[in-house]
Amino acid sequence: MSAIAAFLGRLMLALLFVLSGIPKIMDPSGTAQMLASKSLPASLAMPTGIFEVVAGLLLALGIMTRLVSFLLAGFTLLTVFFFHNQFGDPMQAAQALKNIAIAGGLLVVFAYGHMRWSYDHMRAARRGEVATRDAEVRAHEAELRAARAEGAAHAAGATVVEERPKRRWF
Repeated sequence: MSAIAAFLGRLMLALLFVLSGIPKIMDPSGTAQMLASKSLPASLAMPTGIFEVVAGLLLALGIMTRLVSFLLAGFTLLTVFFFHNQFGDPMQAAQALKNIAIAGGLLVVFAYGHMRWSYDHMRAARRGEVATRDAEVRAHEAELRAARAEGAAHAAGATVVEERPKRRWF
């Protein structure tokens, strides 16, 4: 169930950027005026729209998920810094909080970006990285359960009959 939620969340975040970037590509003059009003180069209007659409599509497909989500989080926080920095205005404060929340969601995608239903996950599975990582996690969890059981036995006053070899993690 968590894989489905992560996939849908990633799609929803991606949709936000794709739908925001398309008007900037179709009519860059409005974006150029907004950029110029904040003393930013108006020539960034078209590259901004292209970045949003391309990064949104990459995020939706799960290609370079960690890099793209990190870049989009930084981009979103820059919009707070340049455009929604008047926190006395309730509308601007709400926009700033919305963008901070979006950046937080993107950082979660950054942290867990290689989940199922992404190109990155399929590529890692083809190389065998996913199976190896899963086996290592299961082995580590088994060792933790054994250590807890051993500790409980010691606490109960039982003697440990057999010592198991220590696993080296390096």
